[in-house]
Amino acid sequence: MAGSPASDIVKSVGGAGNIESLSHCATRLRFQLVDSSGVDQKVVEKIPGVMGAVPQAGNRYQVVIGGGVQTVYNDIMALPEMAGDAKKTLSDADLKKAAREQGVRGKVAWLDSLFEFLSDSFRPILGALLGASFFITFMALASTLGWIGNWADPRTELPVSFQFVNLMWQCVFVFLPLMVAYNATKKLGADPWVGFAVMAVVMLPGFAALASSDEAQQLHFLGQDITVVPIFGLPLTIFNYGSQVFPPLLMAAVLGPLYKGLRRIITPNLQLIFVPFFSMLIMIPLTAFLIGPIGVYAGAGLAQVLSSINSFSPFIFAIIIPLAYPFMVPLGLHWPINAIMLLNIQTLGYDFIQGPMGAWNFACFGATAGVLIIAWREKDAAMKQTATGALAAGLLGGISEPSLYGIHLRFKRIYPRMLVGCLVGGLVIGFGSLFMGLPDGVTTQAFVFTSLLTIPAFNPIGLYGIAVLAAFLTAMLLILFTGYQTPEQKAEVEAERAAAEAAELAAKGGAATGAATDGAAAASSAAGAAATAAGIVGGVLQIASPLDGEVVALSEVPDPVFAGGTMGPGVAIIPSGDTVYSPGSGTIAAAQPTGHAFGLVLDGGIELLIHVGIDTVNLKGEGFDVKVKNGDRVETGTPLVTFDRKIIEDAGYPLITPVIVLNAEQFDTVDPIALGATTHGTPILSVETKASEGAGV
Repeated sequence: MAGSPASDIVKSVGGAGNIESLSHCATRLRFQLVDSSGVDQKVVEKIPGVMGAVPQAGNRYQVVIGGGVQTVYNDIMALPEMAGDAKKTLSDADLKKAAREQGVRGKVAWLDSLFEFLSDSFRPILGALLGASFFITFMALASTLGWIGNWADPRTELPVSFQFVNLMWQCVFVFLPLMVAYNATKKLGADPWVGFAVMAVVMLPGFAALASSDEAQQLHFLGQDITVVPIFGLPLTIFNYGSQVFPPLLMAAVLGPLYKGLRRIITPNLQLIFVPFFSMLIMIPLTAFLIGPIGVYAGAGLAQVLSSINSFSPFIFAIIIPLAYPFMVPLGLHWPINAIMLLNIQTLGYDFIQGPMGAWNFACFGATAGVLIIAWREKDAAMKQTATGALAAGLLGGISEPSLYGIHLRFKRIYPRMLVGCLVGGLVIGFGSLFMGLPDGVTTQAFVFTSLLTIPAFNPIGLYGIAVLAAFLTAMLLILFTGYQTPEQKAEVEAERAAAEAAELAAKGGAATGAATDGAAAASSAAGAAATAAGIVGGVLQIASPLDGEVVALSEVPDPVFAGGTMGPGVAIIPSGDTVYSPGSGTIAAAQPTGHAFGLVLDGGIELLIHVGIDTVNLKGEGFDVKVKNGDRVETGTPLVTFDRKIIEDAGYPLITPVIVLNAEQFDTVDPIALGATTHGTPILSVETKASEGAGV
C-alpha cells in the first residue's frame, strides 16, 4: 500500500537518514541531503502532489509542490522518522549557506546572497500581495463596468461600500514597508520586531505631520520638491514611505550587522534589554535622516532609468521586458523590478512594466497548456498532474514558478518556443501603443499578479487582452506542433511507458499462471506428444511466430526498453500480413482494448508479451480489430487481432512487433531459433526449462 505523499517524498529522497535539513519557499520543498546521487528524479515526480523536482549542486534537492507546500512541509516534519532530529530543523539561512559553500555558486557568494535576501524579503508576503491584487482587480472591473468612477484617482468620491473595499487592498500596500522590514531583518539574523519598529517610526502619522510645522521648508532637490524639517539642527526630509520597499531593504542591510555586533560586545545577561535599545537608538535616526531618503532616491533613480527607456520607445520597452523576464525570474532578478512597479504606482499613479510583463507570464502559461494537452493525448499521468497544477497556479494566481521549475527548465525545447510567445505578445503591445498613441504603453494603476482574473486592471484592456492571448496561443501552438521533448527525452518517456505496460501485463499474466499451469498438467499427455510448433520438445519449449513476416534481432527495435532487453529476451517481427495469431496454446492474460499489446500465459508456464508496433497505443484502437478478451483459451494459430497497416504507417508508427518472454528468469535459456523470413506457426524461439523441471515435462 502506498504511503502518504509526505512519507513517499521522504522515502524517495533516501529516507529521513539522508536528510540533513529541510525548509521551503513559496512553492518548493528545499532539501539538503547527505547524498543526492541515489535520488531518482522520475520516482520523485510521480508522487501524487509533486509537480516536479530540481536537483542542485552541493547535495541540494528541490521538490516543487505549488501552493500547498506549507501543508506538505508540515506533514513531513510531523512524520515519526523526522521527529526529534535536530539536524532536520536547520534554518533556511544555514541551508543556503551550506549550499553556497559546497556548490559552484559559492564563487560569487555575495551575488547569490543578494538574490536570496531579496527573495526571502518578499516571499513570505506573496499570499497577502496576491490576495490584495484580487481586490484591486474587483475595483478595476467595477470601474470598467461603470459602477463607480476612477477608483485609482484620490479625487474620486467613492460610495462608502467601495471605500471599504479599497481599504482591503490598501492595508497591504500602505504597510508593505513594515512587512518587508520584518522579513529582511529576520533574514539577516536580527530581531525582526526591531526592524519593524525602526521602519514604523517614519510611517507614523506624527512623522508625516512634521511637514506641517512652522519650521518646515520646501526645497527642490534632485528634480523633486521635498519638505525638510530641522531636527536638532540637522535636516530631516519628510517622505511618504507607504508602499516603499527600498528603504526597509537598506535599513535591514545595516541593522543586521549592527545587531550581531552589539550581541558580541554586550554581555549575555544584558542583551535582552540593551541590544534592542541600542539598535533602535542608532537605527531610528539613521533611517529617518539618511537611509530612508537614500532608499527613496535609489528607487526613484532605477524607476527613472526604466521610465526613460519606455519614454524613448514604448515599442522597444514592450519587447525587452517579456524577453528578459524568462531569464530574470529563475535567478531572482525580478524582485527589484517588482519594487520599482510599486514605486511607479506611488509616484506616477500608474505602472508601465506590468503590461509587457503579462506577455511573458501568459507565454509561460501557454507553453504549460501545450505540454498539458500533449500529456493528455499521450496518457502521461505524471506530466498531466504537474502541468494541471502549474497551469492553474498561473492562470488563476499569476504564479510562474510551478511552470518554470516543474516543466520548462526540465525540457530545453520549451524555452525557445516560449520566447517566441513573449516576442509576439510584446510586439502586439508595442505596435498597439504606436497606433493608439499611448505614450506609456499598457499601464495599470495598481500592483497585480498577471493572471486571467486581473486582466480588467490593465488599460487599455482590449490591447492588453489581445497581447496576452497572442502570447498564450503562440507558445501553446508551437509546443503542440513541435513537441516539448527532445528525441532522447521522448524515447525515455516512451520506454518508461512500455516498461510500465509490460509490468502490468506481467502482473496480470502472473495471476493467470496458476490456472494455466493446471490446464497444462491436465493436458500433459497432449502437450507431451510429438514435437510441434509452439509445443514441447523434451526439456525445450518452442514458441511459434505470431505473424507472417521477417524475424529480426530484438536490438533492431527502435525503442530502448525493448532493444535493450529490459523487459526480457525475445525477437521482433517485421510483419508482411495484417493478423496476429496465438504463438501457442494457453490463456489470454491481458488483451489491451486498443489492440496494440497482448499478454499470454502459454502451456508450460511461459509468460509472453506481443507488442504490435511501437507507440501504436497513441492510435487509441484506431485500425485494430481485437478478436479475444481476457481469460480466453487460445490454441496455436487462434487470431488475436487484425490491424490496418495503412492507418498505422500513415500515422508514422513502426510496425515492428517485439515478442518477449517476460518470466525468462524461470527458465535456463531463451534463444532465437532462426532469423529471416517466417510464417505464423513456425517456431521462432526456443525456451529451455531448468534441469530439475525437464524430467517432469
